[in-house]
Amino acid sequence: MMENVGLLSGIAVLVGYIFDLLVGDPVKLPHPIVYFGKSISFTEKRMNRGKSRLVKGMLSSISLIVTVFLLFHFLMMWSLQASLWLYALLTAIFFFYGLANRTLITECIDVFKALEFGGVAAGRKQVSRIVGRDTSQLTEQEIKKAALETMAENLSDGVVAPLFWYALLGIPGMMAYKMINTLDSMIGYKSERYLLYGRVAAYIDDVANYVPARITAFLMAMVVFSIRALRFIVKFGSKHSSPNAGYPEAALAGILNVRFGGPNVYHGQLVDKPFIGENDRLLTQQDVYIAARVNHLVCLCSVLLGIVIRYLII
Repeated sequence: MMENVGLLSGIAVLVGYIFDLLVGDPVKLPHPIVYFGKSISFTEKRMNRGKSRLVKGMLSSISLIVTVFLLFHFLMMWSLQASLWLYALLTAIFFFYGLANRTLITECIDVFKALEFGGVAAGRKQVSRIVGRDTSQLTEQEIKKAALETMAENLSDGVVAPLFWYALLGIPGMMAYKMINTLDSMIGYKSERYLLYGRVAAYIDDVANYVPARITAFLMAMVVFSIRALRFIVKFGSKHSSPNAGYPEAALAGILNVRFGGPNVYHGQLVDKPFIGENDRLLTQQDVYIAARVNHLVCLCSVLLGIVIRYLII
């Protein structure tokens, strides 16, 4: 029985991966992350007021994460008892929903295309879809940097980290991680509104991504055999204001031989981010395609490693 579960689940994971590779995030289909976001907004509007906002934010964040984990735990346990095929089907569906590889790559390539065919104004509008910084004054070079930095950071957040937690805790772990990541993206800011309420959510996200971010950086260097990327990971990985984002950004900076980072405006506040890399050259269209190839290779390696760890080792 357990051998059949492992085999079918491994196949289901590959189906989910291939489906993401073909279509990316579905626009017209219901997506769990949308409902995660609605639950976060619903809770925040009612809890982020008055006194003890730090405690309220902590309790709200932990409650949402635990609720998601338990919900998917019982759903997957029920499906396994009901039918092995139903269990495999749900595994494929939610693995697909938990992976964000194709859409991330497409969005970043679209930024470069917008710059090429629509100019800086079109590039600013397109990159604003995927970054949290103020894009209204970005130059063409800064727009390209923003897209590539986001591609590197989200390779960890949107691909390797979900797969890491899937390998350890299955679909419930993967979905709980997606709630953690959604919480951070919605309330994990140091703005006046979220400084206290979102502090614990941001900290949980840092902890959840600590190991995956470093695995991501190492895999990025390995899939293209880049010694410079390994050197940049050691030299620049810890210099980012985030405890995790600097590692995949340093790896991509090494692969492309560019310089990322520097001051940027986030939600009305100037953030003096350190530079990552050494060569402040002009970025080209070719750079985004190299980054896309790295993303695809890392994603494939992570999927295969996740299957091996979950079904052959654990």
